[in-house]
Amino acid sequence: MENKRAGGILYLVVPCYNEEEVLPHTAEVMRDKLRRMTIQNIISVKSKIIFVNDGSSDKTWKIISDLCRCDSIFSGLCFSRNYGHQSAILAGMMAAREHADMVVTIDADLQQDIEALDKFVKCYQEGCEIVYGVRNDRDTDGLFKKLSANMFYKFMHLLGCNVMSNHADYRLLSKRALDALAEYREVNLFLRGLIPTMGFQSDVVYFDVKKREAGQSKYTLRKMMTLATNGITSMSTRPIQIITVLGFLVSLFSFAMIIYCIVDWFSGRNVPGYTTSLVVSLLMGGLTIFSLGIVGEYIGKIYLETKARPRYIIESIIWKEAETNKQEEKEEVDTE
Repeated sequence: MENKRAGGILYLVVPCYNEEEVLPHTAEVMRDKLRRMTIQNIISVKSKIIFVNDGSSDKTWKIISDLCRCDSIFSGLCFSRNYGHQSAILAGMMAAREHADMVVTIDADLQQDIEALDKFVKCYQEGCEIVYGVRNDRDTDGLFKKLSANMFYKFMHLLGCNVMSNHADYRLLSKRALDALAEYREVNLFLRGLIPTMGFQSDVVYFDVKKREAGQSKYTLRKMMTLATNGITSMSTRPIQIITVLGFLVSLFSFAMIIYCIVDWFSGRNVPGYTTSLVVSLLMGGLTIFSLGIVGEYIGKIYLETKARPRYIIESIIWKEAETNKQEEKEEVDTE
């Protein structure tokens, strides 16, 4: 059967936060890969690489600017401050949406095997609108990283957030999928859970994870916990349902304690009941505070959504069109 999607325009979206140590090497590897794919007629010569500077405090944006001025294959977006990894990915995809047939998001540390791009594009050419990159194993991670990552996915599944295990934002989206994603307007972004809800034809590409070329991982335990909280509160109401069940069970326990106390009183036993009162009070107080915290987290997300603040602000754009060899630079404030 004739392939109707051969030679499409591919845009790589690369979120960057304090990546000055690895970025020059990353840019060279990515440029070489796209050029090889172009020579093989897998993708169009109009394919590009978009670096998104997520409010870095080092020389990341200067390096991106120099790359863009030297080669039209590179483009750059610069946030006015740090908005987070998910916002950086979204900004890059939305910038590429008008120009690309397909977009692949990939981290700047080159741990995600860039040679798997051929498999991504092949799945797209066979009709898939979304292709997920899933790592084969976690052999390159330390013990703590392995444990925390496994706990993250199990915790997300337990609380009703439908995410794909060992998939970390290395994925391909077609233009059709990007157009659909643009219709989602929530401020509380969790793309790993949001994109599967679109329901397009999808596939999975497995890849080996490499060691980081330079620098240190920016995904700390704190950021992973924040990502998990955002994912749960934006994609699932199961925590509130759990509170309802716990409330019912505690009510049954309290009712049983009331019956016990009444029977104890009628039996004529004069037991002070200090321990029982203390245990019940602590149990009820702890459960009440914990429940209020979960409900408050949801109310806080509703508060942010109703204010509808920009998900990110783009301070600077450097975009050079390859076909005209004409560079357009913008120093402006753009909001999404």
